[in-house]
Amino acid sequence: MIDVSKIVDLQEDNIIEWHTTIVESQVEIPWVYIEENNKWNFMLWHEEDIARVRDIEAERIVLAKRNIDSFNQKRNDAMEKIDEWVLSKLVHEIVSEGIPLHSETPGMMIDRLSIMGLKKYHMDEQAKRFDATENHRKVCSAKLMVLNEQISDLSLCLQQVLDNVEKGYLRFKVYRQMKMYNNPSLNPEIYSRLNAKKND
Repeated sequence: MIDVSKIVDLQEDNIIEWHTTIVESQVEIPWVYIEENNKWNFMLWHEEDIARVRDIEAERIVLAKRNIDSFNQKRNDAMEKIDEWVLSKLVHEIVSEGIPLHSETPGMMIDRLSIMGLKKYHMDEQAKRFDATENHRKVCSAKLMVLNEQISDLSLCLQQVLDNVEKGYLRFKVYRQMKMYNNPSLNPEIYSRLNAKKND
């Protein structure tokens, strides 16, 4: 169905290239969705960095928080698109309720690989920092080895899940994230203020 090694390669290539210029390269489904997910994780990573700077203008912190909410919603939307595509490609028209249900979807696992890829890139940067101590570089190099192992393990697990889903040995559902804080009608801090203005 999908070659997981190609997913990891795409994510890694994206992350390296996007630190210069963010250009999306994929034109075929589901690769468009996989790249979308990776892009929003990339954007999230760097906004999260900005949000944690203490000596920065308050307006930029507010903008970072708004961006984080928006990027996170789009990241989740891309995960759902991946899962919907996988389900659309299944040859089994009727999925038996007796087949084991996997709680983590392929889209969720691809999302985790994307985040691990970002951690790997930035941990590698830290392991090579000329202005850091030797101990800092040593500790980060050890963490980099762990991240490589985690990526390898999760890649294997994802390939097994995809293979078993395609064969009809495993099933999953598209889980809607239902983010409430982004919805003005569901966030009490927003709708209570809107109601108060209406009543003024």
